[in-house]
Amino acid sequence: MTPALLTPGSVLLPDLAAVYWQGRRARLDPAALGAVERAARRIAEVAAGGAPVYGVNTGFGKLASIRIEAANLQTLQRNLILSHCCGVGEPLPEAVVRLILTLKLVSLGRGASGVRIEVVRLLEEMLARDVVPIIPEKGSVGASGDLAPLAHMTAVLIGEGEAVFAGRRMAGRAALEAAGLQPVVLAAKEGLALINGTQVSTALALAGLFRAERALRAAVVAGALSTDAAMGSTAPFAEGIHALRGHRGQIDVAQALRALLDGSAIRDSHREGDERVQDPYCLRCHPQVTGACLDLLRQAATTLEIEANAATDNPLVLEDGSVVSGGNFHAEPVAFAADQIALAVAEIGSISQRRTALLVDPALNFGLMGFLTPEPGLNSGLMIAEVTTAALMSENKQLAHPASVDSTPTSANQEDHVSMACHGARRLLAMTQNLYWIVGVEAMMGAQGIELRAPLRTSPRLERALAAIRARIAPLREDRYMAPDMAAAGALVAEGALEATGADLLPGLS
Repeated sequence: MTPALLTPGSVLLPDLAAVYWQGRRARLDPAALGAVERAARRIAEVAAGGAPVYGVNTGFGKLASIRIEAANLQTLQRNLILSHCCGVGEPLPEAVVRLILTLKLVSLGRGASGVRIEVVRLLEEMLARDVVPIIPEKGSVGASGDLAPLAHMTAVLIGEGEAVFAGRRMAGRAALEAAGLQPVVLAAKEGLALINGTQVSTALALAGLFRAERALRAAVVAGALSTDAAMGSTAPFAEGIHALRGHRGQIDVAQALRALLDGSAIRDSHREGDERVQDPYCLRCHPQVTGACLDLLRQAATTLEIEANAATDNPLVLEDGSVVSGGNFHAEPVAFAADQIALAVAEIGSISQRRTALLVDPALNFGLMGFLTPEPGLNSGLMIAEVTTAALMSENKQLAHPASVDSTPTSANQEDHVSMACHGARRLLAMTQNLYWIVGVEAMMGAQGIELRAPLRTSPRLERALAAIRARIAPLREDRYMAPDMAAAGALVAEGALEATGADLLPGLS
């Protein structure tokens, strides 16, 4: 795959999605290197001068009043990295770490951080040769930068820490050497530039966003399957209803549902003589709920695209050459975006779970057998599959509590308000995995219900979805060991197989 050429300040979500989903490598647009060099020269001038400048020739945080002699500036930066490698927990997924490296590359490429070209080049080559630092998942409060996790990333650049190369976990220096690379010796401010920043929080939030979008697209397909399986009405999806409200996401989801159900013989069979006046909300209000979730994801996407292009370390070299301390490392925008994504993920799963509950309930599923088994009683059918989705839905509700409203003072009260963006974003990985299972089980049940309507057939679009499901999960005719089916249902969503059957029907996040 040809490496993506990234222009700092203009990187788009699809570029970052390709890094996450396909592992696409990234390089900086050479046009950005002039600004990088100018900022590095300015930091070198400051370091050689007599005036104290935070992080260049002073200590850090509460120790900022302590002046550091020029002879100790390299040691200062090295000590900063080693002392901040305090992360704990499991390593972040490799796909997330590649995204972190890419975002740090883009941020440094803005030409405001003061690092030398050698640092930028090493980041590029680590991406190109797939040297993936081991970054423990926990330790950042989302302010002053994602200090601990970014320190673990930076440790590999200086030949410390650990990394994965060619499928093996090894010491950072060994990983660089195996890839034909050499560590750098950090100059003035470079360690601080590498660990100040929101790149870990932003990468985790972006991963959650991309995964949530995939699950939402699959949920639209699964919801259409459920609607047809339950002989639901398509009248609530009429274009005029949604135009009168005006929300873009609602309009988009309704349009996709109309297209997915178009041509269904099941739907045509009950247009006349159906005594139901209205379907339950989980069918009738699908566009309103899932569309609102789509709008929420789009809002978060706007924030995260801006943040992905931002210079977020401290101090920053401004265009006039001044070196100014600020607070761009505070990840409050990312924390809010992560909370928005979490709310959307919880609600997509909540309404999907209610559709599964409807499908297994003979009082609500319009003539289907209880628990979608041809012989209920002797067989329990999909009874406990629905219970599992209820457990997952409830867990996501608990995880959706906003992280951004939490704060605690750190660093001897110097850093006295923090965003909690990093773990607020990290929880999205677990939440979206839960959502994959919820939506996958709904699709499995929708397929079962539609097939129980035979000889009536569903729409051509949904026949494609049925084929994708049946390629992995056989029809349930009698009780069997269900765990592989549950795993396969989640994989249908996680790998994009279900989304693909209607991918052209729903506009993206931009």
